[in-house]
Amino acid sequence: QVQLVESGGGLVQAGGSLRLSCAASGRTFSSYTMGWFRQAPGKEREFVAAINRSGDRTYYADSVKGRFTISRDTAKNTVTLQMNSLKPEDTAIYYCAANRYYTGSTEFRDYNYWGQGTQVTVSS
Repeated sequence: QVQLVESGGGLVQAGGSLRLSCAASGRTFSSYTMGWFRQAPGKEREFVAAINRSGDRTYYADSVKGRFTISRDTAKNTVTLQMNSLKPEDTAIYYCAANRYYTGSTEFRDYNYWGQGTQVTVSS
């Protein structure tokens, strides 16, 4: 099993930056594709970014491509989402997730483990 804990959310003005971190427990962190999803009030959970087990392939939603960067540090069991040029529509709860079998999946149903979420609010 994997336990995930997110940190780094907060309030930022449009155009600003935030860095989200996800700390994973367990010895098999490198066996999992890691992803970030978000959910805004009244909306479905949506894919944001994912990174494969070895960290050499990344995947992004079109809405964040060029603004967000996902990375992982296997030695520290962490995955990070650097968010730049934030927009009010990026406001949501952001969730870290882990998936053992579907490399690069953008489907939240493919992810087995989830963090508790961290709030990101972007003011206009």
